[in-house]
Amino acid sequence: MSECKLNHSQADVKSKYESQAAFLPEEMQPLFTNFFKNEHSQELLNEVFHLLKKYDLASEKEKNERTNRLNLILKNV
Repeated sequence: MSECKLNHSQADVKSKYESQAAFLPEEMQPLFTNFFKNEHSQELLNEVFHLLKKYDLASEKEKNERTNRLNLILKNV
């Protein structure tokens, strides 16, 4: 994933999540529900946004890597 200079709001992240939710493992839904109940650092919001961005188009290997990283983030917030 490339570096992005844009800062993404929590609303941006939620919108990106909603557009990709059908492609994510079902067990991640409650983790995201919990994630959106709280405020997070700009760095974390940007990271989650970019892990979700074009998730549906990623290779299986890339999806697995993104899923693992998302799980690490979502289970520790």
